[in-house]
Amino acid sequence: MIINTGGRTDTVQYYTRWLLKRFEEGYVLSRNPLFQHKVTRYELTPDQVDCVVFCSKNYAPILPHINSITERFHTYFHYTITAYGKEIEPGVPGIDESMATLAKLSEVVGANRIAWRYDPVLLTSEYTIRRHLETFERMASFLSGHIDRCIFSFVEMYRKLQTNMPELIPLTEKDKEELAAGLGAIAAEYKIPIQTCGTNGDYTRYGISSSGCMTLNILGQANGVQFRNLKHQGMRQGCHCIESRDIGAYDTCLNGCKYCYANTNRQKARENYKLHDPDSPLLLGHLLPSDTVQQGMQRSFLKP
Repeated sequence: MIINTGGRTDTVQYYTRWLLKRFEEGYVLSRNPLFQHKVTRYELTPDQVDCVVFCSKNYAPILPHINSITERFHTYFHYTITAYGKEIEPGVPGIDESMATLAKLSEVVGANRIAWRYDPVLLTSEYTIRRHLETFERMASFLSGHIDRCIFSFVEMYRKLQTNMPELIPLTEKDKEELAAGLGAIAAEYKIPIQTCGTNGDYTRYGISSSGCMTLNILGQANGVQFRNLKHQGMRQGCHCIESRDIGAYDTCLNGCKYCYANTNRQKARENYKLHDPDSPLLLGHLLPSDTVQQGMQRSFLKP
C-alpha cells in the first residue's frame, strides 16, 4: 500500500506536527470526502505501508524531523517549484528560498528520492512562454544533481479556474509544442530526466517521456526494492500512477494558489484550519458519535 500525504492539501507545510504524530502513534483516520460520516483507519507501520509519498511546496517545516520517517519507511518526495509569484501562489516561498530548501532535503534523503514538479504550466500576459523557459533554465541549472527527475503538466481548464483566473490565456497546441520543445531541450542540457504526468499528448520527440509521477518503478528504483508487476489505474484521464491512499483533506490548504483544484475557496480553507487539532487522528476535528470507522485495506505491492 502507498500512503500519499499531499494530494489533497500541503500537509508538510501546514500540518507537520500532526503528520509526525500520526507516524509516531502508528495510525491515521481519514474522512471520506463524499460521505463525511464514513471514516477509514490506516495503520502507519513499516509492515503495512510499502512507501510514503510526500508532495509539498515547502519542506522547511518538516526537514529537521524527516529522518524519523525516512529511517523507518521507503519514501519519495515531490517538490513543486514553479515560476509564479505571490499574485498566483500567495502562501508559497520564493523561487530561491524553495530551491535552497530542496537542496537541503536532497542532502538528507538523497537526490534519487526527489522529483521536481514544474506544474501546472499556464500562460498569462506576465507568464509568457519566454518567461517560463528562462525561469525553468535558471532552476534547472541549480537543481541538477539534487533531483531524480522533473515532472510537468499543462494546466487543465476546469470551470472554477476560469473564475479564479480570468487573466489566464488558453494554451493552444502550438503553445504546448513550443513549451515542450523548450523544456525538453533545457532538461537535456542539464541531464535531468523529464516527463509529463496527467497531460495528454506525445512529446517524446523532445526527449520527454509520458509516465505516471507515482509508479512502482519510480518508487522501487528510489528505494532499492522490487514491486510486483501491477496495473496502474491512475486517478484521472492521462494519469498512469499506482493507486494510493491520501490521508489529507480537501479545503484545508493555506497556500491559496489560484489554480488549486483541492480548495473550494481560500476562506473555507482558513475556516477549516481552525478545526485542526494536532493531537487528533483526523486532520480536521474529531470523531463524532455519528461516524462509522472501518479498517482500510492495506495490501502490499512488494514482491515477496
